[in-house]
This record gives sequence, structure tokens and C-alpha cells, in this order.
Amino acid sequence: MKPIKPYISGKGAVVINWLNDLYKLQKQEPAKNAEPALVNAIFRMYDRFKRLGLTERLGQQDMSLDIADAYVHGRNAMIEAGVGIGKSFAYLIPGLLINQLSRQPVIIATSSIQLSEQIHKDLRFIGSRLGFSMVRSVVGKGMGQYACRYRAADLFPSGESGSPLTVMAERILNAEINERADLKGGVSDALWSNVCVTDCKFEHCHYKHTCAFYDMRAKINAGPGEMDIIIVNQDLLIRDLIKKKEGTKGLITERPALIIIDEAHNLEAKVRDAQTLEFTFRQISRVLEDAMQLLFKQSADRSLMKSCQFVRRCAKELFRQIEADLLHTAKQDTDRIKVSAITGVPLQQAVQILQEFCLSLSVLTSRHEREIDNTFEAVNGMIDLFQVLAGTEDNYLLWASQPRGEAAVSICPKGISQFLKYSLFSGKTSVILTSATLSQSGGTLEEQYAYLSRSLGYRGEYMERQASPFDYDNHTMMYIAKDVPYYNHHNREAYLEAAYKELLRLCNVTDGRTLVLFSAKEDMKYIHKKLSAEKLNWALHMQREGSSQDGVIAEFRTSKGVLLSTGVFWEGVNIEGADLSHLIVFRLPFPVPADPVYEYKAAQAKNPLMDVYVPDMLLRLRQGTGRLIRSETDLGVLSILDSRLAAGARNPYREQVLAALPFTKVTEEFGVLERFVREKGIHR
Repeated sequence: MKPIKPYISGKGAVVINWLNDLYKLQKQEPAKNAEPALVNAIFRMYDRFKRLGLTERLGQQDMSLDIADAYVHGRNAMIEAGVGIGKSFAYLIPGLLINQLSRQPVIIATSSIQLSEQIHKDLRFIGSRLGFSMVRSVVGKGMGQYACRYRAADLFPSGESGSPLTVMAERILNAEINERADLKGGVSDALWSNVCVTDCKFEHCHYKHTCAFYDMRAKINAGPGEMDIIIVNQDLLIRDLIKKKEGTKGLITERPALIIIDEAHNLEAKVRDAQTLEFTFRQISRVLEDAMQLLFKQSADRSLMKSCQFVRRCAKELFRQIEADLLHTAKQDTDRIKVSAITGVPLQQAVQILQEFCLSLSVLTSRHEREIDNTFEAVNGMIDLFQVLAGTEDNYLLWASQPRGEAAVSICPKGISQFLKYSLFSGKTSVILTSATLSQSGGTLEEQYAYLSRSLGYRGEYMERQASPFDYDNHTMMYIAKDVPYYNHHNREAYLEAAYKELLRLCNVTDGRTLVLFSAKEDMKYIHKKLSAEKLNWALHMQREGSSQDGVIAEFRTSKGVLLSTGVFWEGVNIEGADLSHLIVFRLPFPVPADPVYEYKAAQAKNPLMDVYVPDMLLRLRQGTGRLIRSETDLGVLSILDSRLAAGARNPYREQVLAALPFTKVTEEFGVLERFVREKGIHR
């Protein structure tokens, strides 16, 4: 291992000799001998914080020590780190030291691209400040975030001259765009889907030497001593675990020293997404065509075309029935709905044909080995789908949706906890789960972490929750709108009208500077339309389509207006200072009861409301409300326009919600809220 170069400060060279204790241990067994030196190094690093102009946050050092302890003793740890303790520094410091000690890379997995990039910046900052002058690191994203020159070449110059797609393809070929993030102002999902990496040719692609995706994949699969910190999204980590479980080569390095999963409250959903197989009619048609072409080259069997056409007709009819279900049931594109029993489609006969295709593909010999493997896997997925639809396979959940305006049907294994229990939490590598929202109320740590622990199949230690250091007692107030009618599908319009009037009144109290969080896009669009017709005293903004929201956030901050949002704004958004002084939660973010995933989880619970729906809602609510106070000096108001939380509603979860949130001043009186805003100067 290369020695760490001394950190050079403005006052001259400072050689961090106290790291030498770690180097002496590099040839020994870390678990037996590392603890004193590792703990000592952590203490000494925090001792340097003030001299380096850094602020040591309450709970930060304890979290670093908990991580070191878990590594030394080969255990897993679950740690809730409240907003403001600086959790990225809290795990990067022991992560850097453990990497130096073990000579193995540390994997950090996050749930969003924005957080991955921020961690990378924090790594460079804290590493250089503390003497790690050469940290080899990489950020790995999903393939859909990278531009594909092979696909762009197909579009240019054959595309319409001057069209947005042709212009983007040309820029990709000229190496001006390597990732989606390179497009300032963002790009729609529909447009980007034409040029992003989908089915990569890897070593067979002649663009590989200039491909950001190919380069990233090589780096995250680095061998021992070649990479120090590997930052990936949770999707990549999960796909890596799946591949290794199946006995194939993984995507990420084989022997990490430590795995840290940040924003771990999203892990269950990410695992479900990774194990979900989604099908559209176009996709099934393409897979059948690929299978036929591969097999026909080998056998020249003309009956293949007839078999493919039969399966394609089956798929066409079942999607006709699925589209009818979506038309009558889905209220928005992201809704997951039940699929009615498929009638009049010979699914079992289609399964037999697909099984014959799989058998033929499995013995196929060709230099296009990756293409054969991909087609074999896709046909196997179709077999599972048809068996689930036929009722002969019951280990999967099934639903329909139209995420991109196109009917899709999806299947996912019912239980994911067993997969994580044996693929992640029973390995030789210690795993750290952290987030600002991992727990609920409860008497013991085990009870507080119980919901996520059960959902994830977690095995390991539960660490003390590190509370936020921010002064919620004096800097914040929570307002519950008691007079807005309850929301349900039957009185949706009455609720929206009343909530709209309350929202308008609330935004005027703080002269804008308000972020509104919606659970449903339809509600957001309704309110936006109503507000757009008003003569407002503040600017109105609404989130944009696409992955990056930097542009609309910048406009919101400049105008000090009101921003209507959903989805990505519930977490990961960091707007410090008076630009954001008011957060409005339009409705409590309960999951949809009819969603097949939650319907299944509820069926396994003794008390579905308190064991599934309330804990899940609380995790999201805590994430959303965490957007309000982002620094020690921030002041703000949280308003919830959902009278189910009011005292008069007498709902059993009210006290649980209030106990889980850090707001100690709670009122249902509008006048009390106005007085607080005036006294704190929030309205100016």
C-alpha cells in the first residue's frame, strides 16, 4: 500500500504521525488488534476539527466510534443520525481509517444521485483537511444516467435535422455530454431514454475507451489496493448482491472492508425495485424477436416464426385487458393497481413455447455470449410473468401501471427480507445502516427500530439514536389545520377546495418562502392551476420533470416565493436560511392501501394500520419535515393540512406522530401561528 502523503497547510507541513499506529497493524489481524489504534485515530481527528475551522456536531463523534466498534467486532450496526449532526463526516472519517488499515475499499451506498455527488465532495474536503492527500474514489450510478455514444451514432445524422434529439445526439458524439447531469436545466425522461445506456455491449463496443459508463464499471469492480472509497447508489449495490447470490461475477469489488448504506430507510423499496420485472408489449415483442433471430441463425427452423407470433398474440391480448384495468382504476401514472384475472388467453401453451426457447438458448454457442445470456434471462422473466398471470406461480406480487404513459405489468418476489438477511447481513463484511429516519417511538432500541428491521431482515446491533442538535424548541412551531375536512376519494373536491384556501392563507403569513409537499401529482396540479389564476404577492413555482431540480430551486430561492413539489422533494433537498421558512405538508403521506405491495404487507400484520401504514407514513413524514430546519440559525413553521392529525379526530396514531417529530410547540389555532411568525420575524 502506498503511504499517505503529508497534508500541507498554510503554516507548513504537518505530518500526521499518529496514523503510524494503524500502519503497524496492516500486517496483523485487524479484528484482534485494531481497536485501540482505530479509536485513538478517530479521537485525534476530531481533536483537530477546531484548528481546521470545522464544527464538531453533537453525536458525530459517537457515531464514528460506533462504526469503528462494529468493524472491529465484525458486526452490523443500525444508527439513526438526526438532521444536522453531519453524518457523512461521521462515517467518512472511520471509513478512511478502515480503508487505510485493511487495504480494502469501503463501499458507500446512497439512495440518490444528488447525495452520491455530495458525499464525494465531502470525501475530498474532509480527506484533504485531515491529511489524506490522495484518496482514490469513484461515484457509480445506474446505467440510465450515462449517455451512450453507440445509440447516439444511430440517431445522428439520421434524425430530423435541428430537432432536440438530434442536437443532443451530436453533443454526445462530440463528448460534450457524458452523463445526464451534464445537461444544464435538465431533460425529460422521454427524450433522455433515446440516448442513455440500456443494453451495453461492454468490451464489444468500439466507443468503450471514451465511455463514462464503461470507465465507471471498471473502477467500482477494482481489485484489492486499487480503489479506496467506492460510492454507488443502492440500486447498483443490490444488483451486485443479486449477481453474487446467483453465482455470477458481481458489479462491485469482491472484498470490501466495510459497507455503509446511507438513507437506509429507502433500502426496502430499492430492493423491491431491483427484484421487480417490468414488461410492456413493445418490450416483449423485442425479446421475442431477439430470441427468434438468435435461434434461427443456429437452426434455420422456420417454425420459430410461427411460435413467436403465437406468444406475441397472447401478449397483445393480455395487454389489452391490462390497459382496460388501468383505464378504469389508475388515477395517476405511478399508481400500482391490481390485475384482473386474464381470460381467453392460452398462457400455459405460451409458457411451454417459452420454455423450449430457453432450453435452446441455454445450449446455443456463439461469440455473442452476452447477448444470448441477456435474451435467456428476459425469456425466463416472461415465463415467470405468464405463470403468475395463469395462477400457477404464487410467490410473486403482481400489478399494472403506466409509468411512462405506456401500459406495463410487473412482478416482484413477495418477501425480500430473506434475500437481504442472507445476501447482505450474514456476510463477512460489516454493514452500517444509517439515515435521519430509521426509527419509530418505543421503549427499547429494538422496538424503535423494529419496523425497518423486520422489513429488511436485519441482523445486527441497534445503536443509540443521535438526535439533531438544532433548537427546535425555540426556532419552530407546528400547525395542524383542524377545520379542513378529512380527505377521501368521495369528498376529494371538497377537501382540495378547503385545503387550497388554507394553503393560500398560510403562504401569505410568511410572505411566501414556502415549500409545499404533496403526496399526489394530481393534487399538486390542481393547486397550481388554482393559484395561477390568483393575483399573488409572491412568485409561484412548480417542480419540473426530470432528475435535476437545481434550476427550480435556484429560482425559488431568488424569488422567495412558493414551490409546489412532490416525489424527490420529500428528501435530499437542502435549502438553508430564510429562503425556506415555511413547510406545508398537504396530506399525511400514507401509502395507498390498494397498492399490491402494501396490501401484501398488511395481510401479514396483526394490526395493519399501526404495524404497516402508520410506520411507513412516519418514515416519509419525518423525511419531509426534515427539509425545514437545515442549520443552527434556521427559523421555521411546519403546517399540516390534514385534520386526521387534529386532537378532535381522536385518531390512535396522533400521539405517535407528535412523539416522532422534533417540534415541541404544536398548535391548531391560526392566531397562535401568526403571533409566533411575527415574534420570530419570519414574515420579513
